Amino acid sequence: MPTVNSHHFTQDSLQFPPLPLKRPLLMIGHGTKNPQGRQTFIDFAEAYQALDPSRPVVPCFLELTTPTIQEGIDDCVQQGYTDFSVLPILLFAARHNKFDVTNELDRARQRHPQVTFHYGRHFGITPGILDLWRERLSQLDAPQHNPGNIPRSETVLLFVGRGSSDPDANGDVCKMARMLWEGSDYQTVETCFIGITHPRLEEGFRRARLYQPKRIIVLPYFLFTGVLVKKIFDITAQQQEQYPDISMTCLPEMGVQPQLLKVLREREIETQQGQVQMNCETCKFRLAASGNGASHGHSHDHAHEHGHHHDHNHAAPDPYADLEQYHKQIWQAP
Repeated sequence: MPTVNSHHFTQDSLQFPPLPLKRPLLMIGHGTKNPQGRQTFIDFAEAYQALDPSRPVVPCFLELTTPTIQEGIDDCVQQGYTDFSVLPILLFAARHNKFDVTNELDRARQRHPQVTFHYGRHFGITPGILDLWRERLSQLDAPQHNPGNIPRSETVLLFVGRGSSDPDANGDVCKMARMLWEGSDYQTVETCFIGITHPRLEEGFRRARLYQPKRIIVLPYFLFTGVLVKKIFDITAQQQEQYPDISMTCLPEMGVQPQLLKVLREREIETQQGQVQMNCETCKFRLAASGNGASHGHSHDHAHEHGHHHDHNHAAPDPYADLEQYHKQIWQAP
């Protein structure tokens, strides 16, 4: 299986003017037990800070590693800051974005009543990220990555999302995959997931093989490496061994890229201008709240009565493994 290395950029290729407001930015990552994945997130935050040193950029994590969100906020409060921009460094708006991060901000507000949070958007579907993946896919047309010169018309793109217990986020993965396929000349795109929702990666490969392609390109739709990205690489290697007649290439995660830094800048500017737009129409948490007669305009300044729930403990039994049970419970808000 050909390997493709993630590439980095030189800091000189980007420049940002100072922001109008000097309030600190809390960059909140998901968190991982993988030291390399954690360090890449820290590197991402440091690269972003270097582009505009006019205010602190504070990386912190929702779970699995440190510093925690509370620790990041405490450090800034000790330095005298009371006004914060907060950005979830997440690709799609699922439970973590809508529920868990806002719960942490509510906790911090109880401990520091003087603070104000301006909560921004996740990365979402945006032209900069589409451009990044188009660039990466074009590199795979080069002879060193495609020695058999297999045309795109005989290549299936296998787009692998993380998988979420939020149908809204899963729908966005499918939309992103479709938009990347449009105009690409690939035979087709199949969308699958590495956990929680369905179809899972193995089923994605089975579907991809139905088209009898000469090549399958696996695209793990992740910002940074970690346990799940490594799992995608391992399963791809197993599939290549099992089906040696099909050329299989697995792209790396995104990593520290100028396109991502530009999207991050756009999101931070939105928080400073008060222009954040959240997609709430198909949020199952909002639907559950409104169904209970509660008024829930998705403002993130209200108290959330819930604890931090994990639906992806990799060591625990998979509560979403059975497809019939999955369909019965997926629209239920916890």
